Amino acid sequence: MQKNKPLLSPAKVSAYEAGGFIGDYQRLIRDTVIPYQYSVLCDKAADTEKSHVIQNFKNAGAALRGEDTADGFYGMVFQDSDAAKWLEAAAYSLLLFPDKELEKTADGLIDLIEKAQDADGYLNTFYTIENREKRWTNLQEGHELYCSGHMMEAACAYYEATGKDRLLRVMEKNAEHIYRHFIVEGHEGFPGHPEVELALLKLYRATGNEQCLALAEHFINVRGVDSHFYEKESKARGWNIWNSDPCNTRYTQSHLPVRSQSDAVGHAVRAVYLYTGMADLASMTGDRELLAACKRLWESITERRMYITGGIGATVIGEAFTTDYDLPCDTAYAETCASIGLMFFASKMLENEIDSKYADVMERAFYNTVLAGMQLDGKRFFYVNPLEVVPGISGVSLTHLHDLPTRPRWYACACCPPNVARLISSFGKYAYGENEDTAFCHLFAEGRVHLENGMRFTCKTGYPFDFTVTYQIEKGGKLALRIPAFSPCFEIRINGEKINRANSCFEKGYARLDVKDNDTVSLTLDGTPYFFYASPKIPRLTGKVALCRGPLVYCFEGMDNEGDVLSLSISDKAPRILTAGERAGLKEGLPENAAVLSVDALRKTIPDSLYTNTRPGKTPCRAIAVPYYTWGNRGENQMRVWMDLS
Repeated sequence: MQKNKPLLSPAKVSAYEAGGFIGDYQRLIRDTVIPYQYSVLCDKAADTEKSHVIQNFKNAGAALRGEDTADGFYGMVFQDSDAAKWLEAAAYSLLLFPDKELEKTADGLIDLIEKAQDADGYLNTFYTIENREKRWTNLQEGHELYCSGHMMEAACAYYEATGKDRLLRVMEKNAEHIYRHFIVEGHEGFPGHPEVELALLKLYRATGNEQCLALAEHFINVRGVDSHFYEKESKARGWNIWNSDPCNTRYTQSHLPVRSQSDAVGHAVRAVYLYTGMADLASMTGDRELLAACKRLWESITERRMYITGGIGATVIGEAFTTDYDLPCDTAYAETCASIGLMFFASKMLENEIDSKYADVMERAFYNTVLAGMQLDGKRFFYVNPLEVVPGISGVSLTHLHDLPTRPRWYACACCPPNVARLISSFGKYAYGENEDTAFCHLFAEGRVHLENGMRFTCKTGYPFDFTVTYQIEKGGKLALRIPAFSPCFEIRINGEKINRANSCFEKGYARLDVKDNDTVSLTLDGTPYFFYASPKIPRLTGKVALCRGPLVYCFEGMDNEGDVLSLSISDKAPRILTAGERAGLKEGLPENAAVLSVDALRKTIPDSLYTNTRPGKTPCRAIAVPYYTWGNRGENQMRVWMDLS
């Protein structure tokens, strides 16, 4: 197989003393989220949906030893993946904050996983405990490859963080089992839920095992070649898990070979996990046809099928993309995991083409949908991220049951909570990249950065609420700073001297600078609030406007606006940031450093009847907007992102 060197690679970031916005979130993951989620996995968290994940691994080990499995298997068929994502989050946290107790807990879980692995390398508690004879017979619904993929990612992360390779060897053995089944023995099929493709490529980098690379390429290449595979599989097995329609090939992205696909379709998380693997393979092999498909799919998502918040997946039916410009706000799905997957896709596209448009979307998804997926205290989580909520309808009406007005503690399909934890803990891998001589700053994250190319520097910033980013260079080289699309006006200084744009290199949204040891580089971006207007092709957003500042989308909550945002229309005249004194009247629960905006507005007054022939009155007022990621943290109330334009 031809190998190709990517244009850049994710940086390895040291951030043991990180401050700022990202550092605060990473400490929240360490101090609250990881311990809380482990208690959930152990069924010890009070008033929380049962998980049984840890017990499933214990029971699988018992089954392999011929012992009583007690209560058998409990949970979703993909329940193992919750443990894998928790382990990955723990690994990245250990990389930032060494912690012997957390490492001991993780080692204990790895011991259970190792004991749950069959002698032939197979690893999946659902099938090992109760369904051994059904292994590899339901690729469409069974999630065996999905679970293996997440555990491979966890193994790579834990090896990187601790140097311990026990889980890595477990998953290398598992990969070799999968290789024997699909390559050596020639069994047909490809993952119903893509994920293992991107994971195998990580495992290849960690181990150098060529079978991992070959298997990833195989699964990508065969997908959609036989678009009737799941139909034939369904008829042959005679059993199912969810009664999924095997003929719905768009749902599983198997309607066409991947190199022929142009539109992002089907289950949104599955789609972006697949596209991530495709983009990674393209960067590794130099496959131009595969990269061209990735670019078409990227454009399909970001130019026609993405919410302003970086959310993707417009409908609850199949958790899926629908069609171009179908982006309803009140019934939006926008699963948290889907935006995390979009960040993965963006990051891998950057390795193929260094263009700030990928980092712009990565940033938008993170600061809005991903962060909104977790309550500010780290103990409650959204699966779905609507752009409009009306208590009494949202979470109540049959058409809106999925759009909840408050975050639950946990849920049966708990893919999103540990996904958020692993993403935030590994934020540095998305913020920074490198090649032989250049450090790429895709996102702005405070902390110490040590690169394999020898460059070292420290970033200081109050971003996303302060718009000056300062880099203190310890070991120089070339520095590439992304200039976000929201900031057409910016200023760069090196050691206090302003850099003239005409005399500098600006390429595809990155300012490229030569920096020396002990240089100080400052980038000042435009923090002026601004408005977005939707394409007239989005029917539900005609005549509406959204308010933003920096990477943050803002929303209007009822509690800040007399309990009612539905009767408000706002002006697109210059908004302003509330002072500390003006914020004093707001209900507690917002982050202290979060900028709150105020805009001119009109409030309609209409008689309290279902319909009326009385023309509404309009009263001037000020409307208050808060960052979208903070909504739903101060109690149940109305919320809107897109407002009528007055």
